Amino acid sequence: MSRAKFYLFGFFALIVFDTFSQICFKMAALQGEPFMIEVEWLTRVFQTPWVYGAILGYLGAFIIWMTLLRHVPVGPAFAASHLEVVGVIVISAPLFGEVLSNSQMFGALLVVAGVVCLAQSETKSHAHL
Repeated sequence: MSRAKFYLFGFFALIVFDTFSQICFKMAALQGEPFMIEVEWLTRVFQTPWVYGAILGYLGAFIIWMTLLRHVPVGPAFAASHLEVVGVIVISAPLFGEVLSNSQMFGALLVVAGVVCLAQSETKSHAHL
């Protein structure tokens, strides 16, 4: 597998696991309502399968993140890891009926543009070595 394919696959998998975790947390929170700082609320939350999906998602994301950090420069990797925000925004609208504002969509585009710029600058700096 080429380096570029490894990076693309790795970051795609990271985004999928991170997004899955966030969606699972949202589902667990919805099923655990009403929120109360009490044992009864914690019991309700831990009875949902969603909280366990979130834990598994974080474990998968952690393993992928550690693997990527062995091969990818930390700056662009850290920026790319924030693409999960875009994944959550994209999935939340149809899944939870959340309405995206223009500023949220613009912000998501800025995150993607920033990651692309960092990736290109990193590629150019390695080409000069």
